[in-house]
Amino acid sequence: MPAQVLDGKALAQQFEAEMSERVSVLKEKAGGRTPILATLLVGADPASATYVKMKGNACRRVGMDSLAIEMAEDTTTEQLLAKIDELNNNPDVHGILLQHPVPEQIDERACFDAISLEKDVDGVTCLGFGRMSMGEAAYGCATPKGIMRILEHYQVPLEGKHAVVVGRSAILGKPMAMMLLGANATVTICHSRTRDLASHIRQADIVVGAVGKPEFIKAEWIKDGAVVVDAGYHPGGVGDIELGPLAERVAAITPVPGGVGPMTINTLIFQTLEAGEKALDA
Repeated sequence: MPAQVLDGKALAQQFEAEMSERVSVLKEKAGGRTPILATLLVGADPASATYVKMKGNACRRVGMDSLAIEMAEDTTTEQLLAKIDELNNNPDVHGILLQHPVPEQIDERACFDAISLEKDVDGVTCLGFGRMSMGEAAYGCATPKGIMRILEHYQVPLEGKHAVVVGRSAILGKPMAMMLLGANATVTICHSRTRDLASHIRQADIVVGAVGKPEFIKAEWIKDGAVVVDAGYHPGGVGDIELGPLAERVAAITPVPGGVGPMTINTLIFQTLEAGEKALDA
């Protein structure tokens, strides 16, 4: 039986239509003001510039606005912190996105953590991660939160299931594990150095590929009937999981591309809208 396709692209389009209505209502209440996402791009990395442009376009599609700020390759940590402080204190800015990665001379963690909690719509601060992990109010990291929204929409059962997350990054693997744990799944966190990785994955009801290596997770390691979520994207249109052989034997699967990626951007915009509603509809 073919796997159910967890279509993030179609879902993002559906959510954009719903968000457009919410933005219209908010604008009417707020005298024409709209939520604004400030994007910070340091340096001239072409891929990062593309991602920032995509996020700005997504804002405008739902009637929101974006403020694109570009800073030079030789920007210092102090200069970037000063710009973040300026945005924190700007009442017209409701969400702040610092595009990763930044040039190596910058202390990225210090700059992430300088973002105000109420404007941390990308879920990158230590405070936001800690609050999310404790079940307190905070915006979740955009990619894992996007994955949770996909699983919720398609009514994928999580409670009591064994989820294996392959990857341990601060903005994907670790928060993904915490979110699944919060949904009452039993979670194992693995990574590229896990011994006998295949044996862990064979036990999984839900597999999340978040390791950042093309087709690192082999199809033969995944049991029949599992739910497969691939958060990777690499040249050639492949993810972190060898998806091809799985299409006829797993329960559900996110395509690459068109699965997790569109919902990452959608979640960033969704959380910016929430932040705008709190600020403008107060």
